[in-house]
Amino acid sequence: MLHSTSLKESGRFRALYARGKSSGGKRMVVYCMKSRFRELNRIGITVSAKLGGAVVRNRTRRRLREVYRLMEANTACGFDVVVVARHAAIEAPFEALQSELISHFKKLGMMRNED
Repeated sequence: MLHSTSLKESGRFRALYARGKSSGGKRMVVYCMKSRFRELNRIGITVSAKLGGAVVRNRTRRRLREVYRLMEANTACGFDVVVVARHAAIEAPFEALQSELISHFKKLGMMRNED
C-alpha cells in the first residue's frame, strides 16, 4: 500500500531545514517533521549540483528513492522527510545506503517495526 508522495514546495523544504529534527551520517542527512497529512509521508530528495552532473545527480536520486520505496512499508505515517545526499552517496553500495537510511529513520522515530 502506497503511503508516500513527493514533497515539492520550497517553503516546506526550508521549514524542515529550520525546524525539523535531523540525523546526519557519512552519505546523507535526513530531516523530518510531523505533517498535517496523517495518512501519508511526503519525501523530498536533494542532490546538490556540487556532487556532479545531471546524470550523477539523477542516478543518486533514483537510488535513494528506491531505498525509501523498499522500506516504506515499515515507516510510520504522518511525516514530511527531506533526504540530502552527500558526496559519499554517489559511489556507495546500495546496501550501505539502505542501512544508513534505516538507521536515520530509527533515530528519528519514524520506523513502525523496530527489527
